[in-house]
Amino acid sequence: MKSTGIVRKVDELGRIVLPIELRRNLDIEERDPVEIYLDGDKIVLQKFEPACLFCGSSQGLVNYHGKNICQECVRNISKY
Repeated sequence: MKSTGIVRKVDELGRIVLPIELRRNLDIEERDPVEIYLDGDKIVLQKFEPACLFCGSSQGLVNYHGKNICQECVRNISKY
């Protein structure tokens, strides 16, 4: 992972500010969802991209009862 040389402090409410340079590079706009998860001992932030529950594809998604399923998986499921 490339170091950016940017250091931010966590405020009293646990918030940090993502620098504009990072938001521009990742195409993160105001109100965009950001996914937060642990990878070993690292905290990872990434722009959230909806994906199929089964295959992980982000193309042709259909929302069914709050779950994203791609059209290909819908076709495969309907065979059963």
